[in-house]
Amino acid sequence: MQQHSIAVLKQLFAADKLDETYINELKLDERKGVQRLIERYEQQKLKEKALEADFVRMSRHEQAHYANGCHYIAGMDEAGRGPLAGPVVAAAVILPRDFKLLGLNDSKQLNEVTRDEYFAIIKNEALSYGISIIDNQKIDRINIYEATKLAMHDAIYQLDPVPDHILIDAVSLDQLPCTSEAITKGDQKSISIAAASILAKVTRDHFMKEIDEAYPWYGFKSNMGYGTKQHLDMLTERGISPYHRKTFAPVRNAVSQ
Repeated sequence: MQQHSIAVLKQLFAADKLDETYINELKLDERKGVQRLIERYEQQKLKEKALEADFVRMSRHEQAHYANGCHYIAGMDEAGRGPLAGPVVAAAVILPRDFKLLGLNDSKQLNEVTRDEYFAIIKNEALSYGISIIDNQKIDRINIYEATKLAMHDAIYQLDPVPDHILIDAVSLDQLPCTSEAITKGDQKSISIAAASILAKVTRDHFMKEIDEAYPWYGFKSNMGYGTKQHLDMLTERGISPYHRKTFAPVRNAVSQ
């Protein structure tokens, strides 16, 4: 066996250009650097295998409906029901049948860099997607639950083609153009819902970062409108912004004070 330098082997491993026979031969190489490369390679392969298995698990709902004759399956999720400020955002997305994005999961479990990367991939590869933003004033008029359902309906009706079936994270909706089902913790059980979760969260996060520039003292770019200690302290000290939800108790209390 030709003995490559560790630097060359590192490049070959990185490019995934070594077959299993050669790797098994490398295991006899006594250089510690080579053994570390092999160990890292095998750990990476185990991680990829786990991600593949997870993706298959999260595709079960979609595959079952494809088997039942559905062609277009939409995922639906929302972001921003709990915060004290900002909009609620809903997203619906129809992914291609052969869509594959390892690591796709509940948007809250991914770091910001990965979410932004996946956001671009999903928008680029989706057959169709819809995003609806309902502002805090509308939330105050009709309540957060009704605002969430309104956003979801609006996102769904942006889809073209019309879906044959919709997978929704935890919320039951009526008056839809097709059949649907609510799945508890759906963003951890369906790739379509997970993709919608990313579209909704990243859209909302970008909005909160924009308004943070005008109202930096609330910490919107880090708390995204949730009631952190800093946020609550600033409500008491500086009052509310035009983006706060006046019907939410901490905000309502700040107004009354």
